[in-house]
Amino acid sequence: MKKDVILWTGAGQIGMAIARRVGFGKKIVVGDKNIENANTIAKIMNDAGFDVEAMECDISSRESILNLIKKGQEYGEIAMLINSAGVSPSQAPIERILHVDLYGTAVLLEEVGKVIKEGGTGVTISSQSGHRMQALGAIIDEQLATTPTEELLNLEVLQPENIKDTLHAYQLAKRCNEKRVMSESVKWGERGARINSISPGIIVTPLAIDEFNGIRGDFYKNMFAKCPAGRPGTADEVANVAELLMTEKGAFITGADFLIDGGATASYFYGPLKPENN
Repeated sequence: MKKDVILWTGAGQIGMAIARRVGFGKKIVVGDKNIENANTIAKIMNDAGFDVEAMECDISSRESILNLIKKGQEYGEIAMLINSAGVSPSQAPIERILHVDLYGTAVLLEEVGKVIKEGGTGVTISSQSGHRMQALGAIIDEQLATTPTEELLNLEVLQPENIKDTLHAYQLAKRCNEKRVMSESVKWGERGARINSISPGIIVTPLAIDEFNGIRGDFYKNMFAKCPAGRPGTADEVANVAELLMTEKGAFITGADFLIDGGATASYFYGPLKPENN
């Protein structure tokens, strides 16, 4: 029996929280570069009554993305996309961050946008980091939004000599995610579908707990202590926003980015997290 299909990349806590909100009655195909991660998450969800299949998927590879789409189409039409794949500044070098978080996300939005069913929806997980850069200007914003995917990494702004460190690369990638979602939403709209992004702040996950206890732990603890919410967030709080965006309640929302960071970015610009105060 054919089902509506959810394609889900990045087998982590945020993606799983979203999939649990919108995945009932659908076939879920979860892809992760580490197949063990995908298998573990699939078992947890299958044991909870969902219908999940795991497969290996590296979103920095167009071929791998196309294989994920092909697998999903074996079960029915692609109805939803959850993209929670990515690498952080402390996990990977500049080149890998740009290939996964920037180029990979752009390709995924492009290829899924070609097959998403009418009425389909998608969310891609960006980051608060994309909101903490100085304005890049209208020309660069348009380049990030509309440059053909295979030419993206050739942009001058993304050349190694123009990138300070892995954090800067990550910020550029996430800024690109936001602009790309705006551009792709126009194409998705031609198919009667919607795509949005969510930019979380510090969210408690196993990876985040490692970071809290690592060499940058004080930095992260200071960030959530001095944000208006006074705490980190949870994956389910991100899923609250995703559920709105991916259901009929969000039918008038597309091409948008939702910052969910407990006010950390506001504090960074206008409060105790201002760089000169730390």
